[in-house]
Amino acid sequence: MNRISELAKAIISSPTLALDAKAKQMKAAGEPVIHLGGGEPAGEMPPAAKSAALEKINSGLVKYTAVGGTPSLKKAVADYTLRAYGHEANPENILISGGAKQSLYNFLFAVLDPGDEVVFAAPYWVSYPEMVRMCRAVPVIVTPADGGFEPAVSEMDSALTPRTKAVLLNSPNNPSGHAYSPEFVRGVIELCQARGIFLVMDDIYRELVFDAVPPVSAFKYAKNPAQLVIVNGISKTYGMTGFRIGWAVADPGLVRVMANIQGQTTSCPSDLSQAAAIGALEGGPEFVAQLNAGLKHKRDILVEELAHIKGVRLRVPKGTFYSLPDFSFYNTNSVELAQFLLEKAKVVTIPGAHSGMEGHLRISYCGPENGIIEGIRRIRWALDPGSPSDITIGGSKYTRTW
Repeated sequence: MNRISELAKAIISSPTLALDAKAKQMKAAGEPVIHLGGGEPAGEMPPAAKSAALEKINSGLVKYTAVGGTPSLKKAVADYTLRAYGHEANPENILISGGAKQSLYNFLFAVLDPGDEVVFAAPYWVSYPEMVRMCRAVPVIVTPADGGFEPAVSEMDSALTPRTKAVLLNSPNNPSGHAYSPEFVRGVIELCQARGIFLVMDDIYRELVFDAVPPVSAFKYAKNPAQLVIVNGISKTYGMTGFRIGWAVADPGLVRVMANIQGQTTSCPSDLSQAAAIGALEGGPEFVAQLNAGLKHKRDILVEELAHIKGVRLRVPKGTFYSLPDFSFYNTNSVELAQFLLEKAKVVTIPGAHSGMEGHLRISYCGPENGIIEGIRRIRWALDPGSPSDITIGGSKYTRTW
């Protein structure tokens, strides 16, 4: 391994993908695994997206496109930006990429020099620190002093230094489902604007919100939109993870640099996927409303089931399809706990340690309703001595002996 770069050796593998791979191996061996670690909504894509993809296939013409995306998709993204954010974006403000993750990495690679800093709050998506490090920069993590999911604006302010290039916000948040308050978002934007720092809004879950929580538009508070970067895509809102289409809305000069980087790495996004994305954006509002209603129903089921597990504390998620309950009553080492639950209860969860929240587990509720109920009841059986000692898993009877 001495020929591998020190940087490459320092990048951790995705814990989500590692657990997913192990779960698939167990399933392939016939074990009755329930996956509560998923990151994509169950069910089909919007019908309009499917029709657009089939029309493109039937044309027989799926070719290279412009590096930054087709004019038609850029127009659809511009229309969506005006509709969703109240902000007018021109084609030169938009870069289409192979997923929101590539959009974000294009930005980081475009602006970061070695030793620069990117600030974000815990809990955070597991890829943020590694993507920053891959650009030879430094992730700076703000852990809320109150143990919650939203720091004070003053805590974010204290983390900023002369080396800070960007602040990154993700709301509603992966892995917690927490939606940042408008006051917090406004305060952070004003900090960044005053200091000439980029503010990146990772809005991939922006429309997946419940309980009358309004999506926040960063443009509402920004006096200088050139310091804003909005990242979004079709993966989560439209259940189209496999199409790998995301975008960034940013200053034209920055977009040109990001497009140059993309052109030298992956070239253009998929022509077929871009066609499907147009269908989703133009014909998907009803689909999104139905998806949200279904996710809220599953969220409520999850909250009810978790309430039966002694010692588990949960801040009710206001969006996404994730929750981040605190299991430290049973084990403060979330990696050990996730491995235990996979082995004993045949349930996949995601350790909070990799998101800056040790003692917590990310539990998704985007899968089938019966799987959520069964999965949480298995977890209770495995952890809570007050639950019945016997349980049937996949047709076999298990007795708790630990």
